[in-house]
Amino acid sequence: MTLDEIAFRNAPLGLALLENRVVRRCNARFCETFGDSEAAFLHRSLDQLYPSQEDFERIGARGLSAMRQTGRYDDERIMRRLTGELFWCRVRGQSLTPDDPFRRGVWSFSDLSEARPVVALTPREREVAMLTCQGLTSKEIGLQLNLSYRTVELYRARLLEKFGARNIAELVGKFSGMPV
Repeated sequence: MTLDEIAFRNAPLGLALLENRVVRRCNARFCETFGDSEAAFLHRSLDQLYPSQEDFERIGARGLSAMRQTGRYDDERIMRRLTGELFWCRVRGQSLTPDDPFRRGVWSFSDLSEARPVVALTPREREVAMLTCQGLTSKEIGLQLNLSYRTVELYRARLLEKFGARNIAELVGKFSGMPV
């Protein structure tokens, strides 16, 4: 086994080599994070690791758009273990084929569940939460999601209530797992 192979297999975060959003190779931490053996993940589409098909498609479209511009994408989102358990995950990807970003890439997955418990959210609330964590204003989120900023404000108000936060800064702190 080469040093590169040892490093990949034993990296302290989940790594996966993907082709068109299908796992071609993954390491031990990826398997631990999502709850099965490497054999169970090989040739498996990532759609099974998202809370819903809608999330898979929506986040995929956002990621593809970003990767066409920079070759990279990262976010923090809710994902699903094979047991069905939902958890917060930091995801980062680097395309190896810039002309076709999803054709082949290296992706990392960091389980954030210890610092950030999952609260039951609708898909739209998850979207608003993700974009809020990225520092977008209600107007910017509204433009991205094709919603009025007032509708985004309603979603943010629900998030404040669900997370017991007094303001957006405290809400983002709770999302990020930082003490507030």
